[in-house]
Amino acid sequence: MITISEQAQSHFRKLLEKQAAGTHIRVFVVNPGTVSAECGVSYCPADAVESTDLQLPFEGFMAIVDAESKPFLVDAEIDFVTDQMGSQLTLKAPNAKVRKVNDDAPLKEKVQYVIDAEINPQLANHGGRVSVVELTDDGVAVLQFGGGCNGCSQVDLTLKEGIEKELLQRFAGELTAVRDVTDHQRGEHSYY
Repeated sequence: MITISEQAQSHFRKLLEKQAAGTHIRVFVVNPGTVSAECGVSYCPADAVESTDLQLPFEGFMAIVDAESKPFLVDAEIDFVTDQMGSQLTLKAPNAKVRKVNDDAPLKEKVQYVIDAEINPQLANHGGRVSVVELTDDGVAVLQFGGGCNGCSQVDLTLKEGIEKELLQRFAGELTAVRDVTDHQRGEHSYY
């Protein structure tokens, strides 16, 4: 579930030597499943471990994960990197903002996951977002734009050259097209 590099494990063991016996590390996500999700690592004293926590064994310590954070830390990686600027602990959690869906999930959920994890973060730079309204029987993903994308003069380009290309490539053989059903109203919220 969480990969911790040898360098990071060594770093944690050194830090934990200075803590009370039985102290481990806790890996968590604050505001999981939202655009403001942030990951963190902290000390976890023995008396702070809950019965619902997941305990991942590593050499010399345990990584403790609370039940709420668990699905958002799938495929997370912790590393300890040293370069010219010094040393730092890095935590990459690609599913922190969006809960990963199973491979056998319905196609609509898998398409929405790709949109939430990869497309919406880019659209958010312009105050926009997109979501799946429906998938038709003939494989058309019907999308609804919102925020700054509603009324934006570039929405057709974004749809055809960005979103549609990405989704048709990702879901080749399952999706045949992408269609926008948004009633685009220009306004102060739109990018021109």
